[in-house]
Amino acid sequence: MIILKNITLRRSAKVLLDSVSATINPGEHVGLIGRNGAGKSSLFALLNGSLHEDGGDFQVPAHWRMAQVAQNMPETEESASDFVVAGDTRLAEAQARLALAEAGDDGMAIAHAHSDLHDAGAHDALARAQALILGLGFKVGELQRPVNSFSGGWRMRLQLARALMCPSDLLLLDEPTNHLDLDALVWLEAWLQRYSGTLIVISHDREFLDAVTNVTLHIEQARLTRYGGNYSKFEELRAQQLELQQTSYARQQEKIAHLQKFIDRFKAKATKARQAQSRVKALERMERIAPVLAEAEFTFEFKEPSNLPNPMLVIDDASFGYRTEDGQATTILRHVQRSVQAGQRIGILGANGQGKSTLVKTIARQMAPLAGRVTEGKGLAIGYFAQQELDVLRPADNPLEHMVRLAKELGADAREPSREQDLRNYLGSFNFTGDMVKQSVGSMSGGEKARLVLAMIVWQRPNLLLLDEPTNHLDLATRDALSVALNEFEGTVMLVSHDRALLRAVCDEFWLVGRGGVGPFDGDLDDYQRYLLDEARRLREEARTAGLAAGDAAANATQTIAPDAQPTGADGPKSPEAMPPPPVRDAREQRRQDAQTRQALAQKLRPLKQELDRIDRRLAELAQERSTLEQRLTEPLAPADIADCGRRLKAASDETATLEERWLELSTEMDSASA
Repeated sequence: MIILKNITLRRSAKVLLDSVSATINPGEHVGLIGRNGAGKSSLFALLNGSLHEDGGDFQVPAHWRMAQVAQNMPETEESASDFVVAGDTRLAEAQARLALAEAGDDGMAIAHAHSDLHDAGAHDALARAQALILGLGFKVGELQRPVNSFSGGWRMRLQLARALMCPSDLLLLDEPTNHLDLDALVWLEAWLQRYSGTLIVISHDREFLDAVTNVTLHIEQARLTRYGGNYSKFEELRAQQLELQQTSYARQQEKIAHLQKFIDRFKAKATKARQAQSRVKALERMERIAPVLAEAEFTFEFKEPSNLPNPMLVIDDASFGYRTEDGQATTILRHVQRSVQAGQRIGILGANGQGKSTLVKTIARQMAPLAGRVTEGKGLAIGYFAQQELDVLRPADNPLEHMVRLAKELGADAREPSREQDLRNYLGSFNFTGDMVKQSVGSMSGGEKARLVLAMIVWQRPNLLLLDEPTNHLDLATRDALSVALNEFEGTVMLVSHDRALLRAVCDEFWLVGRGGVGPFDGDLDDYQRYLLDEARRLREEARTAGLAAGDAAANATQTIAPDAQPTGADGPKSPEAMPPPPVRDAREQRRQDAQTRQALAQKLRPLKQELDRIDRRLAELAQERSTLEQRLTEPLAPADIADCGRRLKAASDETATLEERWLELSTEMDSASA
């Protein structure tokens, strides 16, 4: 287990953790949460050995293998598949031993090395690596592309796949969802739920934390507190804790006031001096309860739009895509026929690379439609949050310079004072206080950049908000503030996000971007998640059976497995040549067929899932019973009690083994049915 004992961590003069203690047991999945700057990444640095404690002691089992996502951007001509396979350190060590044995012509060593390679899973290493790559959103035709041909976000996905490929007892993940779309996020959740080692993850996505963690460590005011349960359970327990602390504090303050009143009244009276002195000592001995000092909540609101055109815009038989440097057009979305009304809350869904960001960029006037028309309502004012904040920010400028320039561009507005002090006050409402207004944007954290973009959008008084992954780098408190502000906004919202909590809170209808078109999605987010998992499973199975080790096979398989046009920039990795556009299908008929397929599969899997749930509950009961019996056997017991404990422990172990066998049978049967 991992043991932290009276740990103190400092960064310069700031104390991040002050004499904190905690224990993390083997196999626990831990969510590490706290405000930006609270010390989460510093605690990770302590665990991986890149930072030393300033006080106290911590222990990580020496034999544990650790895996984490490398933060450097890989620059290599290796193929994506080979790069991820190289993340399996156990396999690499076995291959090195084999090479050494062959160089020395040592027959026995060669035999042992081949045995080690088999144990390390050399026979299916490539298939495992490619399954990870495909699960994280890559196309089959990209498995053999060199790593340095991908954009930065996609190379970070390869670093994540490489970390997952590494056999580990301890997996450290720092904001693993930042570069993922919803389809890859759903796949990652399923993978981490099956991970048997100890997981510690930093994330600001509450649904992700709920899905993959069962313990929460909260950093606040240099303290580290452990809570049993996922993030939702943490919120519940913390609310109860704060309420209890506040109640106890109020009661103690009443008692202190009563004692002090007695002392003040009777300390000068000889007949009461002894009683007064005893109360003075009682006050001195009293262990004071601290008042609840909750961290200041961040809130903001969008200003009332000057007008609300209706419709906001109309897309008439339009084609969206991009043009290469030589002017060649690559079409991603065809025959788009949609309208946006005043007050709508639209969530834009779609698997990775289907064109969500291309759609938003075109509506935001960042790109021109390749065909058709996008007609804007009179007085349309767009507030655009780009997926990459630096698309709209200048790294060398500071927040005040951004606001001054924006105020000049918008011109004089009596309702919006634009004096420097007014702009400073406005930035202060977005937590840019003191010298921060003069800090260069390039030196700011991702969360600070995102808050500056929000401040600039609010200042413009938009009536249509186009938000492309606005929650990347935002902490949970700021995400909650954004959710509240969007719900109170009187204009129209179009939102692309992998934050399902935000989508659920804000959107009341969804568009599905896929198969070369844009149409309504009739289901909810749970339906969409099931659809994504089914698609990911299908692609992995087809990739595995198609034998994708050779690059030519992968390129050919692309035509049948993933008939998607390859977008550029924020939408996905750049392709050397554009794929032909997919055929236009009847979206409603396709959704009906998909729904029938999902319903039939759900009926087939329901009894298997029910039995699996019963087994899971019973296994948990047996694990608790075994733990209790093993603890009893460490205590002095009568011979009869020892014998009884032994019999009960054997029975529990035998039942556990039987249930685990049945669990494996059911899991295999469910996988076969799903495939």
